[in-house]
Amino acid sequence: MNSSDSICNIFPAIKDIPLSFRINERIEQREYLLNGELKIWNGPVQKVLSPVCISSRGQIQQTVIGSYPLLGKQEALAALSSAIQAYDHGRGAWPTMTVEQRIDHMERFIFRMNEVRDEVVKILMWEIGKSHADSEREFTRTVAYISDTIRALKELDRNSSRLVIEQGIIGQIRRAPLGIVLCMGPYNYPLNETFSTVIPALIMGNIVIFKPPKLGVLLHRPLLKAFMECFPPGVVNTVYGDGPTVAGPLMESGQIDVLAFIGSSKVSDILRKQHPRPHRLRCILGLEAKNPAIILQDADLDMAVNEVLLGALSFNGQRCTALKIIFVHERIIKEFTEKLRNRLLLMNAGMPWKEDVQITPLPDKGMVKYMKDLVEDARAKGAEIINEYGGTINETFFYPAVLFSVNRDMRIYHEEQFGPIIPLISYNDLQVPLEYIVQSNFGQQVSIFGKDPDQVACLTDPLTNQVCRVNLNSQCQRGPDIFPFTGRKDSAENTLSVSDALRVFTIRSLVAAKDTTLNKDILRTILRERKSNFLSTDYIL
Repeated sequence: MNSSDSICNIFPAIKDIPLSFRINERIEQREYLLNGELKIWNGPVQKVLSPVCISSRGQIQQTVIGSYPLLGKQEALAALSSAIQAYDHGRGAWPTMTVEQRIDHMERFIFRMNEVRDEVVKILMWEIGKSHADSEREFTRTVAYISDTIRALKELDRNSSRLVIEQGIIGQIRRAPLGIVLCMGPYNYPLNETFSTVIPALIMGNIVIFKPPKLGVLLHRPLLKAFMECFPPGVVNTVYGDGPTVAGPLMESGQIDVLAFIGSSKVSDILRKQHPRPHRLRCILGLEAKNPAIILQDADLDMAVNEVLLGALSFNGQRCTALKIIFVHERIIKEFTEKLRNRLLLMNAGMPWKEDVQITPLPDKGMVKYMKDLVEDARAKGAEIINEYGGTINETFFYPAVLFSVNRDMRIYHEEQFGPIIPLISYNDLQVPLEYIVQSNFGQQVSIFGKDPDQVACLTDPLTNQVCRVNLNSQCQRGPDIFPFTGRKDSAENTLSVSDALRVFTIRSLVAAKDTTLNKDILRTILRERKSNFLSTDYIL
């Protein structure tokens, strides 16, 4: 960022947008998927504003890129009825299908998904302001996640494809679906993180009702036909609209068996409390985090600065895994902040299609206002913006602010900013960051930067009992997807990874029989003639 003029002129005229990245026609979505059919909605719709603004004749306006249905309670309950019919108390075609057959459906979906790759990526850019490179990575990672899930399921099924004989009892243990799953994903990774619940829930035999996030709806439209054609009727149903209007009635029905939700704890608590049978409901939740970085006095500062900036500002800090508060030893704080400021000035800001862009507009003006409120609160209580142009605003664009001298009286000390603000705290006693982590309501991850193995080990042991991932000399992150992804305290409930997700959306079930001649004959006949999909010793290659 070379000057404040660059921020003032950051939004393009239409003629300045490359032809390949333009959305030439508004995406007026009226379809929703119900019981294997694309129904057409003729009721009210929600206008979708892009974070990308257009400059025209001295005026800057957000771009309207389309609209989506605002369904009502009746449509939500129709989706539930479709799901109940498809599950049929576990007797439906999908939950009783063989693992190999469900894998075949999922592989067909991957093929169809790849056909609309460019369309999904373009809408992802315009709908939430994610850079073209990051949007492509999100799509690629999602496809890879589905393929990895299939491989993990094959391995899980192979391990289950044998009988166990113990204490005179013959048994076969497999994982069975839980029932009807309501999947609600986040706006920051509306494809990848939503599918990280939808895909394992589906492939394990559950029925899915899928509500896209408020921001990041239209990018799912190109996939509706693939869902419709690749899965049996009623196995995937979509609902759109206001959460209390469509999600509330679903939860209040008591017919939802699993809530898979990634978002705020406030919303998850409301949804959970609406369910009349809380002991029946399983929750898989990815919630807030306030991941700290601890910069030790012997840290490699160039590497630490680079990782902190990546960790704090990738997709403008709109990640639960982002670094959200930075503790720096007082002996190196001056050098660290100088390097941080200089490195931040080199980061490219602009529109999502700009090559190597790192800072883009925020998805809506409400988020810009929230960033402004946090900065003003911190400054009123003694913090200082120490980077050039920090906190400068232009419509949906908020230039990152580095706040120094942050203290516990400030909102930014406690609240997850979920945006491009980097709070810095100087310390001379390691108990300061350690006490912060102990007292925090969140417990997802932490990053430690230092060279001394003794000191790193001394920190690692207690921190692994406070958070679920300790990152050494690197930013916090989710991947690789085979690693467990979860959190303590208010940050998460249940674990998501490729293999863990297959388990959290299922329950272990078994068929058992006494080791008698009659039972052996029955089991042999069932296995030999393939009379059961559960009782089977078939081995998936």
